[in-house]
Amino acid sequence: MKTATKKDGHIHTAFCPHGTKDAISDYIEQAILLGFTEISFTEHAPLPAGFIDSTPTKDSSIALEDLPHYVHMVEQAKDYYKNKIKINIGLEVDYIEGFEQEIKSFLNEWGPKLDDSILSVHFLKNNMNYDCVDYSPELFANMISQYGSAEAIYERYFETIKKSVFADLGPFKPKRIGHITLVHKFQKKFPVSKDYRSTIIQLLKDIKQQQLELDYNGAGLYKPFCQESYPPSWVALEAKKQQISLVYGSDAHQAKDIGQGFDMLLGNR
Repeated sequence: MKTATKKDGHIHTAFCPHGTKDAISDYIEQAILLGFTEISFTEHAPLPAGFIDSTPTKDSSIALEDLPHYVHMVEQAKDYYKNKIKINIGLEVDYIEGFEQEIKSFLNEWGPKLDDSILSVHFLKNNMNYDCVDYSPELFANMISQYGSAEAIYERYFETIKKSVFADLGPFKPKRIGHITLVHKFQKKFPVSKDYRSTIIQLLKDIKQQQLELDYNGAGLYKPFCQESYPPSWVALEAKKQQISLVYGSDAHQAKDIGQGFDMLLGNR
């Protein structure tokens, strides 16, 4: 697949508590060096009001008080580099079941300031609790004991992705669904007996119906227990058949990760 614009649509910054301290300019300079003509900074949005981060380190998102500074810094970079590269201001927004109204209110406030955002699922609702599906192998193992099997986690994950696709989050709902197979992050350590092909194909039909894009994420290729993109190539090919726009994303949390997996996913097709 060839694209007229070489875009990395999924980049984090030093505002991410679980990232690095690389400057925004470091990411931009690396992108320019690699020949990208467009990038989107998509920092993890503040978690919705009333939601408590269930990860042990509680570092899943930018702090709400830091959000204005983040937007201002990307705006400054956008202007400074305007003759070298197109820069989009965005967020990676967590879809969290049960907090749709809070997410909608946040997007109504901040959406007008954003150019390009992603809607992702990291947290699964389990009765009254929420579990982060991609935090660590140890936490995933704990989830298996709670849910009954890895398959049950997969099923819950894909159900939640479907809910995110159809959720009414207002006029500023992100137009791109993030890494729809993130649940595969630990698949080499916790294999499942089902491939979920029919479930994923139906998800693609839902994404097409809602006129959404798909994040084609290279980060999973470099995760030791995943070793495939999010989603894998067969899903990308099926998405192409359905005429769903695939937007490459490095999911970089440090400048050197810009472009990771690009040649394998998009650059040589």
